[in-house]
Amino acid sequence: MASFTLHGIPVSRGIAIGRAHLLRPAARDVKHYLVAEEKVEAEVARLTKAINAVNEELQTVRRDLPPDAPSELAAFIDVHALILADPIIAEHPLKIIRSRHYNAEWALLTQIDELSAQFDEIEDAYLRERKNDILQVGERILKQLTGSASTLPTPMDSGETSAQMIVVAHDISPADMLQFRDRAFVGFVTDLGGQNSHTAIVARSLDIPAAVGMSNASALISEDDWVIIDGDAGIVIVDPAPIVLEQYRESQSQLLRERKKLGKLRKTPAITRDGTHIHLLANIELPEDCAGALDAGAVGVGLFRSEFLFMGRTGHAAKLPSEDEQFESYRKAVVAMKGRPVTIRTLDVGADKPLDKDEETALNPALGLRAIRYCLSEPQMFLTQLRAILRASAYGPINLLIPMLAHAFEIDQTLSLIEQAKAQLRDAKKKFDTKIPVGAMIEIPAAALTLPLFIKRLDFLSIGTNDLIQYTLAIDRVDHEVAHLYNPLHPAVLQLLAMTISAGAKADVPVAVCGEIAGDIKLTRLLLGLGLREFSMHPAQLLSVKQEILNSDITLLEPPVKRILRNYEAVAIAEAVERLRVL
Repeated sequence: MASFTLHGIPVSRGIAIGRAHLLRPAARDVKHYLVAEEKVEAEVARLTKAINAVNEELQTVRRDLPPDAPSELAAFIDVHALILADPIIAEHPLKIIRSRHYNAEWALLTQIDELSAQFDEIEDAYLRERKNDILQVGERILKQLTGSASTLPTPMDSGETSAQMIVVAHDISPADMLQFRDRAFVGFVTDLGGQNSHTAIVARSLDIPAAVGMSNASALISEDDWVIIDGDAGIVIVDPAPIVLEQYRESQSQLLRERKKLGKLRKTPAITRDGTHIHLLANIELPEDCAGALDAGAVGVGLFRSEFLFMGRTGHAAKLPSEDEQFESYRKAVVAMKGRPVTIRTLDVGADKPLDKDEETALNPALGLRAIRYCLSEPQMFLTQLRAILRASAYGPINLLIPMLAHAFEIDQTLSLIEQAKAQLRDAKKKFDTKIPVGAMIEIPAAALTLPLFIKRLDFLSIGTNDLIQYTLAIDRVDHEVAHLYNPLHPAVLQLLAMTISAGAKADVPVAVCGEIAGDIKLTRLLLGLGLREFSMHPAQLLSVKQEILNSDITLLEPPVKRILRNYEAVAIAEAVERLRVL
């Protein structure tokens, strides 16, 4: 067989070498047929039995989690259990059986396909990826209905330490990953998934090389093929030539040696060679992520996305998380960080996510009623979240971060609602931090170009570079047809970054970067030279960035970075940024 290379999305760094094991999905081409009237209730019972069996399966997996399992796994299994219990899965397919007389498999797939179509309309990449959780839950139910099951390979006893297992799948759920933990599982490749999929998040938390979004890898790769995953590049080499295999084995050994050295930096303060202190913070998805943040040496949480609480909930406001439910999650994160600050971003979803299937979807959701615009249009929902966050601030330092602000009146309305939430808590005699810092995400070019509005009214700024780049360049980076245009080094993006960091420094207002570029070691020295002193990233990236900071001298970086800002040629900018790494 000739060697070939597949290109996907890099989501977890490192190199994995091993034999492919294909995880077969439940057949999507299940039989579709109509059930006779007298057999409808029996079909309902068959689907109900399958749902109950999956619930027991998930509870067993959750209960038997090994002590060293990342906290993300437990949290994601809980999410799958919540989806399974939601009427959208637990009840609606049963109604389809009764009303349309569909067989159980057909009814389940009909409901899942409808939900998938709704999720495809979501603009927010993180929430759009949650569609895969529903698909994964559906797969589990289908396997129960059809009697199919994932087969695990026999543990290898050949003595070849290199012959470890790389799982290749159309998609893989966090719960399924547990099957492979004791079977020399060293990496995985999936057809589906993106930067923010649960597959990607768990890969980073397990620190396992992975490549996702491979489209048709599971069809092209055969069982027991030799496979190399280059997690940094997001490529998979199938049946590599002996010389390529040897080169990657040497690179893998070098990475392992470097990783051991990085582990020694956990308790080392992030101080540049010229003596400048840098704050390294963690981005987290769930309260349980705090353990990983502390283990990596983070001095706080720079971005806690609150969307997970609202995830998988459809319908009217009655189904939204209660104030107490939100408060407990925020409090849990604050307590876990042991006095280190936690920056909580308010809900960042909107009309791009139709709450009801009959609700009209925005024509252009990226420019529609989302983030703070949506929250201001639903003040009672927003007040509920604000009260929950404020109550949690009684247990430790919280910074309140507002996404997608662009106008002075939006800032003023937000601050007014925060004061209203405080007044409501005072009336209820509930404690909170009366001086909780309030900040804005700078992720719209209009915000970066009108910084005095923000600096005058707010306590800190956090640059969300993922959206800032997309809005500045008018491209959607998850759209494969234009993803190649996504460029953090575009001169317009660099100008907006420099303006924001400089304005914050002059006004003595803290500025952080919480987008992906904060965790990219190729850009660490550029950001230091621009004046950035707060970086927030996934915990797995923190030690690599810290090492780059410890080896940097800002006095040497500032002059060439100023020259980069005067350059408008993409190739010249990229070359100049690369040269910063040898200073």
